[in-house]
Amino acid sequence: MTLTTLYEQQFWPDLQRVCGIDEAGRGPLAGPVVAAAVVFPRHFRPHGFISTLNDSKTIPPGRRKELAQAIIQEAEDYAIAEVDHIEIDRINILQATMLAMNNAAGSLEHSPSLLLIDGNRFHPARPVAFRTIVKGDASVFSIAAASILAKTHRDAIMTEAALLYPEYGFEKHFGYPTREHIEAIRNHGRSPIHRMSFRLRQLGEK
Repeated sequence: MTLTTLYEQQFWPDLQRVCGIDEAGRGPLAGPVVAAAVVFPRHFRPHGFISTLNDSKTIPPGRRKELAQAIIQEAEDYAIAEVDHIEIDRINILQATMLAMNNAAGSLEHSPSLLLIDGNRFHPARPVAFRTIVKGDASVFSIAAASILAKTHRDAIMTEAALLYPEYGFEKHFGYPTREHIEAIRNHGRSPIHRMSFRLRQLGEK
């Protein structure tokens, strides 16, 4: 099922800039957490290729990249923010995720009127109206668009990291705790971009 902007339409009569926000990279053992913020023009109706937009997890990587370009072309405003593995270890992944989301929203050219956040919690860094929507990336168009931008951006980072640390297979699992990835850590230890605060029971870590 493809998405429409029906959810956003309830706010557009009164609000100028409705912004979808999502993140990618909470669960991996390595690399940054990335958040994206996307604002479409008021009363935007999906058309053409962008009308195939859906939850990024259901879309093949090649089509995600094409959709990312379509989103950038159609969006009124967008921003992407990263919080690296060092900061994740310093403040924990939840706080790092909140920081990435706030940084993405704060990097928009114009202040948003309303944030639509994927998930069930958000800690705003500045006064702004927001709504959290569980599984919003599968039900709200602007959140799904943010999910696509965050995911493609993070995948590109991890693909580049694979050139520096080829023994870990980052270009395949993008840092997530697959069996192959855990076995690589067992054999080679952690790389400089691994999150040291993420412990692996599979390796006897507590």
